Amino acid sequence: MSCYSEFAMYYDELMDDVDYESWFLYIKEIFKRFSVDPKEILEMASGTGSLTYYLCKEGYSVTGFDRSEEMLSIAYNKLLQFKNVHLLKQDMVDFNIGKKFDSILCICDSINYITDELELLQIFKNVYDHLKDNGIFIFDINSYYKLSQIIGNNIFIEDRENIYYVWENYFDKNSKLTQFNLNFFIKASEEGYIRFDEEHIERAYNIKEIEDLLRKSGFNKITIYDAFTFNKPNKNSERINFIVKK
Repeated sequence: MSCYSEFAMYYDELMDDVDYESWFLYIKEIFKRFSVDPKEILEMASGTGSLTYYLCKEGYSVTGFDRSEEMLSIAYNKLLQFKNVHLLKQDMVDFNIGKKFDSILCICDSINYITDELELLQIFKNVYDHLKDNGIFIFDINSYYKLSQIIGNNIFIEDRENIYYVWENYFDKNSKLTQFNLNFFIKASEEGYIRFDEEHIERAYNIKEIEDLLRKSGFNKITIYDAFTFNKPNKNSERINFIVKK
């Protein structure tokens, strides 16, 4: 089953521990520190529009795209009140918006889902082409440490009021791929549950690999932080934030 098909319906509930408002405020602080005042923002892999909501509320003109129709449908309903948003069904690998932006965002480790280096290089080149001069590209990744040591080869179980799920993970050190096998049990009635399964794969990249691909794409102004801070990443950083200026 493809990523985020049936999962999309329960995504926001299962991600309720993610503070998108704080994430938005962190991005705003990045804009301030890097002397960027964007008017038009492109959000890659915008999902159910949770970050998009705060961007629109702040008054930015936002174009968001995702490859999942199910996620876009939820985002559309979430963002109905805003006139300053445009949602598209496109893929990160070959997106073409036909215009340039002041800032491009890609959050929530969406980059890790690109498991082929050549595809990631193409994405970074495409970002470069869609970014205005002096524009800023902000994205994050799950760190190699997190995917290999914390998530990899571990099992997580969560039992909520209406959802029970098992998250079983396998890390392959040769391919650097972490496979997530997700089994969901949704309470349908007092007597029974509906089950659906999904498989997700993320690649563990080290910082140098990402830096090299960015430089090959034309970017030279690269700043790297331990996510949600303005500190350098360390060996125990679980999420790494990249701020890249054109």
